[in-house]
Parts: sequence; structure tokens; C-alpha cells
Amino acid sequence: MNSPLRFRASLYALASITFWGVSFVSTKAVLEKMDPFSLLVLRFGIGSLFLLILALLFKYPLKINIKYLPHLLILGILGVFIHQVIQATALLTIYASDAGWLIAFSPIFTVILSLLFLQEKMSFSKGMGMTAAVGGVFIITTIGSGQPLNFTWGIGYFLMILSTLNWAVYSVLLKKLAIPIPSVVLTFYMSVTGLTLTFPFFIRNRGFDQLITLEANHWAHLLFLGIFVSAIAYWYWAKALEVMQASQVSVFLYLEPLATLIAAIILLHEKFIATSLVGGSFIILGVMLVQERISLNKTHR
Repeated sequence: MNSPLRFRASLYALASITFWGVSFVSTKAVLEKMDPFSLLVLRFGIGSLFLLILALLFKYPLKINIKYLPHLLILGILGVFIHQVIQATALLTIYASDAGWLIAFSPIFTVILSLLFLQEKMSFSKGMGMTAAVGGVFIITTIGSGQPLNFTWGIGYFLMILSTLNWAVYSVLLKKLAIPIPSVVLTFYMSVTGLTLTFPFFIRNRGFDQLITLEANHWAHLLFLGIFVSAIAYWYWAKALEVMQASQVSVFLYLEPLATLIAAIILLHEKFIATSLVGGSFIILGVMLVQERISLNKTHR
């Protein structure tokens, strides 16, 4: 493979996971002033506008076959509306850094779904990986939180774990449905779906009244979420996949929790909790075992 192309693709993938990792921090910061639905309306609105400009600039056709509309609606509801609402609600009560570690648990659910519905085989490494990842989640949600576990924190952790299951279902459907349109156009329509579904809640919750309370730093976070997270990150991820195999690109996802941790400490002044790092390490180790990046299976000559 052409080395410069591979290097450029690696930079695209690294930028994407960095944006996604920092997104938890930006969401947490804006939630100081806005409810989750009002925040998401602004995020989806900014993202949709930016993606539309990109599509027009690069002359991507916006017309799609009507038979794919149900597919787009399903993906938009799962991957954008439900996923982002669950995560934003969870971040009302839990640390952004803990959210970053827990989102890395998503591949475990993907493997479980594959075992149940695609008849994939269970191996010793996969079994140990699931055990390690579940152990890591237990460490983060109990002693790793740095707070006495109560109902409010428990709900937040439950919602974040639920979002990883939702993302696994979305990822399987995205691959299964395989809508034949450019990734920028697909992301645009999904973002518009999220905007459409959240806007009634924006009106109900008097979102316009919340807008006047926003300060410059909150608008900076919103622009980052709308442009870099909702638009550029997905675009760059697709560009990386044009050059590298999906299995190679997915390795960069292991760095996402570190981006969240660093940003949370710098921007939100969250405390560094060693036990959360230990729990997160167990999750990453477990995911690597499940995805067979490393193996515990014995080989025989």
C-alpha cells in the first residue's frame, strides 16, 4: 500500500476518534446551561447545515431512492436520536471521563449480537475478553467513580452502557442495510432526522430561553459538537476506510477514552482517578481479546 496514503488515512482516523473522545467533555460543559434535547437540536442543526454545505461543495447528489427512506429513518432514530439523547442524559450525572471508558465497551455487545444472530463461534479468548471487559465496567461504576454509588449515578452509568448496546445494534444495521449513497449524504440525512425528532422537545422545554443564557465558551463547545463531531469526524472516518481496512481503522478506537480523559482533566478539571484508569484498561484489554487483536488460545503444531 502507498505509504503516504496510509499515513494520511491514519491521521484522518486519529482526528475522528479525538473529536469523538472530546465530544463527551463538550456535551458535559453545555449541559450546565441547556437540557439534553435543546443541546441536541443546536448540535444537529449546526451539523446538518455544515454537511449540506459539504455535499453541495463536493457536488454529491442529494437525491435518494424512496425505497431507502425507511432504512435512513431507522438508522437516524437509532444512531442519532436515541443514541445521543441517552448519552446526553447520562452525562448529566456521571463524569465525562467515565463515559469515555464505558463507550469502549460497545464492541463487546457487537460480538454478543454476532454470537446470537450470526452464529459466530465463541472462543476461549472471546470468553476471557468479555469477562475482563465486564470486570472493567464493574470497577468504573463502583469504586472507580470516586463517589458513593447512589440511584442517580447508577442511572447515569446504566444509560451510558445502554448507549453502547444501542451503538452495537446501529453498527450491525448500518452494515446490513448498506445504503448506496455517499457517507456525507448519509450522515446529513441522519442528522436531519435527529434535528426533526428533537425539535418538538426544544419548543416544549423553551429552548430559545436557554439560548440567551449561553456564554462564549458554550457556543464554542456547540460549534465543535456540530461541525467537528457530527460532521467532520464521520467524514474523516469514511475517508480513512477508503484506504485502510475496517479492522485496521478500528484499532484507533482504543485511543478514544484517552482523548476523553485528557480533555476532561484539562477543560472540566475532573480529578484523575486511578481506579477508573484500571477499569478502563480492563475494558480495552477485554475488547482486544474479543476482537482477537491478542489471543489466549493455545496453538498446537
